Amino acid sequence: MNENLVIIPTYNEKDNLDWIVGRVLASGASVDVLVVDDGSPDGTGELADAYAARDDRVSVMHRHEKAGLGAAYLAGFAWGLERGYAALIEMDADGSHHPEYLPEMIALLGDNDLVLGSRWVPGGRVENWPLHRILLSRGGSWYTRGALGITVADTTGGYRAFRSSALARIDLEQVESRGYCFQVDLLWRALQAGLRVVETPITFTERVHGSSKMSGSIVTESLAKVTRWGLRRRGRALVELVVRHRRLPSVRASSHRVSPVRAASNRPLHS
Repeated sequence: MNENLVIIPTYNEKDNLDWIVGRVLASGASVDVLVVDDGSPDGTGELADAYAARDDRVSVMHRHEKAGLGAAYLAGFAWGLERGYAALIEMDADGSHHPEYLPEMIALLGDNDLVLGSRWVPGGRVENWPLHRILLSRGGSWYTRGALGITVADTTGGYRAFRSSALARIDLEQVESRGYCFQVDLLWRALQAGLRVVETPITFTERVHGSSKMSGSIVTESLAKVTRWGLRRRGRALVELVVRHRRLPSVRASSHRVSPVRAASNRPLHS
């Protein structure tokens, strides 16, 4: 068993699975892979089983229904924590997250609890995204920063590495979100728990096969929850100030930093 676990949720990703798992295992990082399949009708789960049968670094978790990205990651976290992995890494199955960044992200866990692969810090970028997707992502992060009073540039990105010991400090059973808002939910809890969070620049590439699962309802859910969390935080701050005459601990720059741009961030990546 390797020290680190890459968790890849899947739903109808048959055309991408072999390609992305192969790149993860060839990345040079000391990792195992857990595919969490939500009962894909296209045979993704069976393809993952075949991969696991020929490579003991790959495991598969079969779930019987599509219960959302957050639920898949929470199940993967529980599986990895139970088996004693030192780090748990979130990665999309569609190739948008380049596995070649894994060694660098894992190395950054030496001084940090959570490493965010960021599209919106210096050196980060996106490829093959239309303007409306860029505006949606940047606008969502801008709103989240303002509502929650945080400094993270890319609040919605899904390429992340957690120290397992730090992840255990978050009450995962209380995570409210199961869809794409899960990423903001988990980040917000990490910052409130005082985890050391660093953003490192990545190139994000739009999927080649299949279609995005982003929808208007996902955006609406995220905005509503972020607004509620921000109002709840401000209410707690007011109570602390008026009743106890003290301020809540800051969740801003004290727990967040940006990794310098390095030449490694611009190295050629597989396509």
